Amino acid sequence: QVQVVESGGGLVQPGGSLRLSCAASRSIFSWDWYRQAPGKQRELVAWITTDGRTYYADFVKGRFTISRDNAENTVYLQVNSLKSEDTAVYYCKARIGAQMYWGQGTQVTVSS
Repeated sequence: QVQVVESGGGLVQPGGSLRLSCAASRSIFSWDWYRQAPGKQRELVAWITTDGRTYYADFVKGRFTISRDNAENTVYLQVNSLKSEDTAVYYCKARIGAQMYWGQGTQVTVSS
């Protein structure tokens, strides 16, 4: 079983920034970040592969940056220029072959 743990969420004012982290107990092929706002479906935010290829949803392009530290089995999501609509629980998903492992989520609240 692979343990996946997110951290870094919190309360931030509009326009602010946070750095979300997600650490795994072993090496990961690729990482996804998702988010789920109250009353809405979980949606894909970004992903990154082992060789550094990335994808971003249109609603975060230019504001969020995904990166990874393979030596530390960790993925990061730098979230800048936050808006109230970015308020959600952010989840990371680790993929190893066909296996997927979800973290418990970290709350990001954007409010003045």
